Amino acid sequence: MSRGSQRMTKIPSLSRGGTRVGMGYFQMNKEHLIDIYKSAIRAADPFKAVTQKLRVSGSRMTLEGKDYNLREFNRIVVVGAGKAAAPMAKAIEEIFRDRIDEGIVIVKYGHTSPLRKVLQIEGGHPLPDLNGVRGTKSVMDILKRADEKTLVICLISGGASSLLVAPAGGISLEDKQTVTGLLLKAGAAIDELNTVRKHISNIKGGRLAELSYPATLITLILSDVIGDRLDVIASGPTAPDSTTFKDAIDALRKYGLEDKIPGRVAKILKEGLEGKIEETPKGGEEFFKKTRTIIVAGIKEALGAAKEKAESMGFQTEILTSELQGMAREAARDLAIRAIKVKNAMKSGDKPRCLLSGGETTVTVKGNGLGGRNQELALAFAIEIEGRDGITLLSAGTDGTDGPTDAAGAIVDGETLSLAKLYGIDAVSYLENNDTYSFFERLDFLSGKRYHLITGPTGTNVMDVQIILVKSRQILLP
Repeated sequence: MSRGSQRMTKIPSLSRGGTRVGMGYFQMNKEHLIDIYKSAIRAADPFKAVTQKLRVSGSRMTLEGKDYNLREFNRIVVVGAGKAAAPMAKAIEEIFRDRIDEGIVIVKYGHTSPLRKVLQIEGGHPLPDLNGVRGTKSVMDILKRADEKTLVICLISGGASSLLVAPAGGISLEDKQTVTGLLLKAGAAIDELNTVRKHISNIKGGRLAELSYPATLITLILSDVIGDRLDVIASGPTAPDSTTFKDAIDALRKYGLEDKIPGRVAKILKEGLEGKIEETPKGGEEFFKKTRTIIVAGIKEALGAAKEKAESMGFQTEILTSELQGMAREAARDLAIRAIKVKNAMKSGDKPRCLLSGGETTVTVKGNGLGGRNQELALAFAIEIEGRDGITLLSAGTDGTDGPTDAAGAIVDGETLSLAKLYGIDAVSYLENNDTYSFFERLDFLSGKRYHLITGPTGTNVMDVQIILVKSRQILLP
């Protein structure tokens, strides 16, 4: 089915003996799941996170217990990139007010905030575009004007790897788009993808810190990377890089892409391997002595708030992991096994359970459909729990988007597959074609239920969350 197609006939709801099964139950669980999800989002609010970490009183700035004398600086400039860069910049404007001299942040289309001093430039994600190139040039121009009396505040959040675009050594934007697209479709992990990005860029892998010198550089990060690795988040523009040109080539070789990348990219990587091009900064450079990096929030804060909310709603709650990774379908299978095990151990009247996880899975794209890792995980989970009462899952991106779609993710339960089959929808075919968006879109239209979770941009980005509710028995409503 193509997106937007509405020429379908609705079929009566699945029923048993005249009683509608699970309609009220699904809606009730959906509301619980969304409430818990919203709590996770609020805990990772970029504005709140920045204002809690950074404070200014008179001429004194305090950041995580360290004081700075603002009289030492003639200029304060703001740069940054990411899906949450705009609300982070808004927080900086609130803190510094008229002390900001200039600033630019690059954000994903539709992820802007009302700002007074800092210019916003919207760019492409997950594939970089010309706006990102232009915005990055403007950022670099600001940094080149910085001197030892300049305070540079750099704001980084998820998505910045695509939005900060400064191709190295004759590489074109189209070359970078091709390489990024190949790695994304192959299901490369974020650290592998960013290893390649760093070695074909003039701003990633510590280069932004180098451009800022001799200014004082403070980087505030909203982490969207497992383990909060500074050299991986946004491809580490202000952090020492632990990877090499060899690592970049190995990542491409791992996915059989070494002979598929554009010739100019292959040339840069080969010359880097041979030592003809200087490696990314590794940490001993003078300019790193004038930098400081603080992570203001991440997935752990989001999961902690979700746990607190679920417990307040009466659920016995457990955080399974904050480092969910690997292929989305395999992660779905593991989560389903865990949920089924919990369900089988429960007795009638037991306190309902809530299982939480967070992280970032990957998808190997072999089909030509439309979807994202959360929708893929949700559909694979639904297949695993088909016919089982009392298990409901929400899987969604904390940024409100899942892949190149307008959905944040999806909500499924044990009857999702039964309902799909009643309407003649082959879930496995949709999954194999990586067309999970179309699956949920079609099922929503025919059933009148809403499995798709569509929130719009949330203003934050701390990877994905999965929320599973497990109850001892199904509820039947007329």
